[in-house]
Amino acid sequence: MASSSSHPVPRSSSRKPLSRMADWLRQALLKKPRSEPVSSNSHSGGDSQLALKDSSPSPSLGSVRSSTPPPAHEDTGSRGRWSKDYDVCVCHSEEDLAAAQELVSYLEGSSARLRCFLQLRDAAPGGAIVSELCQALSSSHCHVLLITPGFLCDPWCKYQMLQALTQAPGAEGCTIPLLAGLPRDAYPAELRFMYYVDCRGPDRGFHQVKEAVMRYLQTLS
Repeated sequence: MASSSSHPVPRSSSRKPLSRMADWLRQALLKKPRSEPVSSNSHSGGDSQLALKDSSPSPSLGSVRSSTPPPAHEDTGSRGRWSKDYDVCVCHSEEDLAAAQELVSYLEGSSARLRCFLQLRDAAPGGAIVSELCQALSSSHCHVLLITPGFLCDPWCKYQMLQALTQAPGAEGCTIPLLAGLPRDAYPAELRFMYYVDCRGPDRGFHQVKEAVMRYLQTLS
C-alpha cells in the first residue's frame, strides 16, 4: 500500500512543470504573430511616407516664377518708358509750390497719365536734400524747370538745373524750361541754347509741356 501510494505523487508533480511550459509556449506563440504585423505596419507606414515625400516635386525657380503674374508692360513700345520710376520731375522753388501742384495735377490727370515727381510730396522723409534731388533727377525721364523769380533766387533750384543739364547734356527734349513771370532777358544763360515754354496763355503752357514730354517718351521706344 505504501509503494502504491507513493507513485501518484511524482506523476502529479511532474505534470505541473509540463503544463506551465506548455502555457508559456502557447503564450509565446500567440504573442509572436501579434508583434510581427505591428512592426511590419509601422515600417510600411514609414516607408510609404518617405515614398510620398520623395515622389512630391520639389519647388524650383521655374515653378515659383510661373506662379507670379507677368509684368503689366511687356511691349517694346512701353519698355523704355517704364525703365524709370517717373516720367517728369518738376523742379520749382518753395514759393511756387501751388503752381507746381497745378502743373502736376494737369499732367497726371491727362489721358497720358504721366508719372510726376513733386519734391515735397514724393521725397523720402528724413532723406538728405542733395541725395533726394539727385535721385529724383536720375529716376525721371524728363525735367521740367518752373523758372520764376523765386527759382532764380533759390540755390537749390539752380543746383537742380545744373544737375539736369549735367545728367543729360545731349538729350534734346529731356529738359523743358517753363518761363513764368520773367521777361525774356531774365532767362538763365545756362539755358540759352534751349527753347522754353511761355506760361502766358489760356492753359499757362501746361498743354505744351505735356506734348513735349510725350514726344520725348516716344523716342525711348
